[in-house]
Amino acid sequence: MAKVDLNRVSMPKQEPEVRAGNFNEVALGYNAEQALYEANRCIQCPKKLCVGGCPVDVDIPDFINAIREGDMPEAVRILKGKNSLPGICGRVCPQETQCEEVCSLGKKGAPIAIGRLERYVADWELAQGEMEKPQIAKATGKRVAVIGSGPAGLTAAADLAKMGHQVTLFEALHVAGGVLMYGIPEFRLPKRVVQTEVDYVKSMGVDLRLDFVVGKTMTIDEILKDGYDAVFMGTGAGLPMFLNIPGENFNGIYSANEFLTRTNLMKAYLFPEYDTPIKRGRRVMVIGGGNVAMDSARCALRLGADEVYIVYRRSEVELPARREEVENAQEEGIIFKFLTNPKRFIGNDQGWVVGAECYEMELGEPDESGRRRPITKEGSEFMLDVDTVVIALGTTPNPLVPTTTKGLDVTKRGTVVADEKEGKTTKPGVWAGGDVVTGAATVISAMGAGKRAAASIDEYLGQQGG
Repeated sequence: MAKVDLNRVSMPKQEPEVRAGNFNEVALGYNAEQALYEANRCIQCPKKLCVGGCPVDVDIPDFINAIREGDMPEAVRILKGKNSLPGICGRVCPQETQCEEVCSLGKKGAPIAIGRLERYVADWELAQGEMEKPQIAKATGKRVAVIGSGPAGLTAAADLAKMGHQVTLFEALHVAGGVLMYGIPEFRLPKRVVQTEVDYVKSMGVDLRLDFVVGKTMTIDEILKDGYDAVFMGTGAGLPMFLNIPGENFNGIYSANEFLTRTNLMKAYLFPEYDTPIKRGRRVMVIGGGNVAMDSARCALRLGADEVYIVYRRSEVELPARREEVENAQEEGIIFKFLTNPKRFIGNDQGWVVGAECYEMELGEPDESGRRRPITKEGSEFMLDVDTVVIALGTTPNPLVPTTTKGLDVTKRGTVVADEKEGKTTKPGVWAGGDVVTGAATVISAMGAGKRAAASIDEYLGQQGG
């Protein structure tokens, strides 16, 4: 048996000094030779631990084997048998904490670059110009409404359509894709990739209705009365959280949601073709340490900032963002201010932010998250001159749908109460999954929830009879 290379094939990327000035995709993807070499590192172990680490149960060794054998159409079929959005997952899912974390090869060296190979397969299909339609079961005559076209909704809609149900996908915005469109920047997830995946879901017969705000245009109860047999809620978590400190209402202070929506969905990054109102700060401060904070900081840099700070109250060890995104930000010159927390914002006579007074922090005993609790160092205040601030502290679900739906229970955090395995809510005929249930989480976990809910809805509809 040939000796296995314990080092994975590195991903080609734009150089930091080049990419910091454009919104083109940073990671360039494997070519055929690189993908084949990486696929040949897979030892095809009998236990298939990687499949167990995948929230949507992709047959990982099988699609990798198809790459090795040069059968790309088969690799596409295997991958899309379980995952309707591989071009998205291959780019933004945290494989390092899921399938790759349990890869047998990881015990001796670098695990197989499963995400990069997934992206390679999806991009190969995209380059062919035509997507093969999946097999659709015989029509059941049942109608299902899916609310929200983010990763949970798209996955549930695709699976339900494959099962033969008539699916309508309701989206509040003017384009489908949810957080994939408004939240994740072009340089990490090109919008053409998202729209190709949306078109794939539509090709299964899913009826997409845009600019349809459930809770205003129609309520869930009205949808159920309108002839739908079941409803899936994949409405995400679009309500931003704030610091609640003095000066937070000065002009030039954004929630990450607004800043990223203006940059991505409203295309501020394409100025002057799109003249979207957005503050193009020279000295920008981003508060938070997750992927959304990294995205915000890297967008601010590309929009023309001279200096961008990421202010995080814990140390680098506790950063929740993907390591790859942190490294990309550091390479691009983003300045990390760890163990720092803002105390108040300072504004000028016109009401614009001009600075932030910050504390230094130190770490104490672990809190309920398992991370060491940040404690303020008394007398450590210092000033940071900034003209734009982005607050990236996480999000909670928008209360619009729950408050207009009788019998739908929510938690104190505003998330919808739903069964973890099936997604059933407290309201008969209504399922929910993704960030609206868990709070802000990963794309792939939302897809897993959509998949499980679709299976449960299918079973329920079968029990309702023809």
